[in-house]
Amino acid sequence: MSSPTSPVQLARDHSGDSESRKRASSDDVEAKRAITVDTHDVFNEEESGVDPVYQAKARLLNDAFQEIGMGKYQSRSEQWYLFIVAGFGWFSDNLWPIVTGLILDPVVNEFGFQGPFLKLGQNIGLLVGAAFWGVGSDVWGRKWCFNITLFITGVFAIAAGGSPNAIALCSLASVWSVGVGGNLPVDSAVFLEFIPASHQWLLTVLSIWWAFGQLVGSLVAWPLIADFSCASAADCPQESNMGWRYFLYTMGGLMMLMFVLRFFVFHMYESPKYLMGRGRDAEAVEIVHKVARYNGRTSTLTLAMLKDVDRTHGGSNWVDEKPALDTSAKAAVLRKLNMFSGGHVKSLFATRKLAYSTTLLIILWAFIGLAFPLYNGFLTFFLALRGAHFGDSSLYITYRNQVIVSVIGVPGALLAGWMVELPYLGRKGTLAISTLITGVFLFASTTARTSNAFLGWNCGFTFASNIMYGVLYAVSPELFPTKSRGTGNAIVASANRVFGIMAPIIALYADLSTPVPVYVSGALFLVSGLIALLLPFEPRGKAAL
Repeated sequence: MSSPTSPVQLARDHSGDSESRKRASSDDVEAKRAITVDTHDVFNEEESGVDPVYQAKARLLNDAFQEIGMGKYQSRSEQWYLFIVAGFGWFSDNLWPIVTGLILDPVVNEFGFQGPFLKLGQNIGLLVGAAFWGVGSDVWGRKWCFNITLFITGVFAIAAGGSPNAIALCSLASVWSVGVGGNLPVDSAVFLEFIPASHQWLLTVLSIWWAFGQLVGSLVAWPLIADFSCASAADCPQESNMGWRYFLYTMGGLMMLMFVLRFFVFHMYESPKYLMGRGRDAEAVEIVHKVARYNGRTSTLTLAMLKDVDRTHGGSNWVDEKPALDTSAKAAVLRKLNMFSGGHVKSLFATRKLAYSTTLLIILWAFIGLAFPLYNGFLTFFLALRGAHFGDSSLYITYRNQVIVSVIGVPGALLAGWMVELPYLGRKGTLAISTLITGVFLFASTTARTSNAFLGWNCGFTFASNIMYGVLYAVSPELFPTKSRGTGNAIVASANRVFGIMAPIIALYADLSTPVPVYVSGALFLVSGLIALLLPFEPRGKAAL
């Protein structure tokens, strides 16, 4: 049986007669070969309830960017610049949870409140931001959401520097976190929609920015908080405790600088997929050609190809050249929410083995979402507390140690990319070993009898946890079926954020001055490492499901 005629083939037949096709150059033939649609997959999507017009057009745009590649002159390629400005989102995502940990001790001394409430406010904002901006990017466009998340973070972080009390500080931390929470869902969408499939591995490399976020935050906090903070809560007026305020002004200013670089220096085009989804096909094609020209390439994508998708899939809905695709804002939201439709969720549990894998991934993300902020979010506090216990409690040494710990984390993010390709480790082995070692280092830190020993154990923890997160962010999409990958990613991310909210609640009742939070966090990492070993699939060297 012959295969169905694709929308692209129809467009090419419609665009010229056979004689003109005979005169096509060899380069044009290769370009045309790159622009194809897998109609079998499109029909599978249609049967699952996803808008077939949207899916078919999205595949055309994907193939167009694959045809363009990353640019003949990669140093000036639009996508390589995007790698930098999208990295700002990863940078912010790890910086701000570290910021609240870095300022925890001085703000508690000044305002006299329970520190975990600051982390609770932040984690609620992160959850709201992740949900809000994910949908918002489909309504207002990727471009505005891509830029405004950093702006919101910067403005409210600077405002938080002038907080008169703990309630104002916690509230502003929650609001700036709404901006932070939108970084990864929006920035990853923008990045993936502008790069060819052959270079999507760069999404893993972006995790280096995540490590830099912690390092830069620690470096800036070291002189500011160490030199401009009161020594104890017994005597801590605002004028002698300005370090944390200076720190928030600086970090907020850095976010505003990144916003300026994104908005005014880097010329961000609106996502062609967003434009196509809102019925602006001509603009989508125009942007594809602009990116191609910037990269020194050409694209064979035409408006006729997108229009033929409407004709092919629209059927009786195609009337007077009106597209069959619903381009309203409501439809854009519904397409995003459709990720959670019964068909997409069910496909994650379609077989016993796949259901087993999906369940383990959800548990894995949830446990790590609780374990990591429960310890790392209060790391500076722990360093100061144990330093006092060892008679080595100066603010200078506390924040110096924080910088050392952060430096050690950077090579961990790079090592993860190498380890996952090793034949005897792969993704599953690297994830399991790094998670187990992370938990072991936490338990070992409770045995430290000197400040230097405690520092050493925490360096090991940060190094191993950066490997763990680097692998976790990369392996999860590979283990989900293609048509439900968005749903799977959304579910595990939600589990991660929800359990992250539980971390400060546990810290409130467990008492941070005891080793109980450390034991809970360490135990969760050990259990997570064992769960990783139970994952039924090893995606190394194989195509994603």
